[in-house]
Amino acid sequence: MTSQELLLRQIRKQLTQNQSINDEIASVLNVSYDAAHRRVSGKSKFSIDETVQLAKYFNISMDNLFFQTEKIIVEKTIEIKSLNDMLQYFKNSAIQIEQLTSLPNSVLYYSAKDIPLFYFMEGTILSKFKAFVWLKLLNPAISEIKFEDFVIDELFLEHSSKLKKAYESIGVKEVWNDTTINSSLQQILYFYESGLLNFKSAMALFKDLKRIVLLIKEKSSQQNSKFSLYYNELVLLNNNLLFESEKKLTMFVPYTLLGYFITDNIESCQNVHQWFNQQILNSKPLNLSGIKEQNLFFNKAIRKIEYYMEQLNNQVDILF
Repeated sequence: MTSQELLLRQIRKQLTQNQSINDEIASVLNVSYDAAHRRVSGKSKFSIDETVQLAKYFNISMDNLFFQTEKIIVEKTIEIKSLNDMLQYFKNSAIQIEQLTSLPNSVLYYSAKDIPLFYFMEGTILSKFKAFVWLKLLNPAISEIKFEDFVIDELFLEHSSKLKKAYESIGVKEVWNDTTINSSLQQILYFYESGLLNFKSAMALFKDLKRIVLLIKEKSSQQNSKFSLYYNELVLLNNNLLFESEKKLTMFVPYTLLGYFITDNIESCQNVHQWFNQQILNSKPLNLSGIKEQNLFFNKAIRKIEYYMEQLNNQVDILF
């Protein structure tokens, strides 16, 4: 069976008895009925663009068309080398995640190696710092710019606020461990010691990070059917995201700091979905735990932040 026949078979599976495949293809490709009929009958071939267009419209995995279970076709986020690239990245991400969260009964699973970026989308000093860090690490050409001189475009806040709104509109299951906050702490200390962040800003950032941890603690202690936080002591987390809805699963796999491969390959997404559920079973559900368990987890994170703040104060005391 040819690839075109496989595609047509997948399309037919999605049509009702009252729908004509010729009419549907003509509508999707914006061609005449006769042109669609020639493609359906095999007298002419779909172009590559037409194949992709049909696969997207009917939500058909290109992987399955070619029976290559060991390989999958992925989409990837844009490469970030400038502030404009970052703006486009967040704009595209907001559009994509808004589409996924609009699907019925959407749930987001997040393997939080780092604090999920959704928490940094509030327009605070930490929001600005994260954009500063991301751009610094992705574009060495701006390595000498200091945080206090860094100016962020208002469009960044506009796109990031859409991301945050989409995140808050769906069910969320986050898996954390004791190292989830480490990256943010180390970034603040690193840029302070590099002379690219002054003492006042560094202390303000630690305080804002503490505010976020306390916010998550409060969120976890509330009766909130949309938000669940799990503490896993067994596995190293990797910032994988998985969107689950009634219609499909979509997986985001990190390959650089902000770069993600995106796929809705059925077998791969189902495996990751099963993996997430297994890790959740091996985790402590902080939402359902008592005050003691919650305090043990969050107080440990707060003590880490306060330790870094003390280290900063000690460095200043030595200088003077």
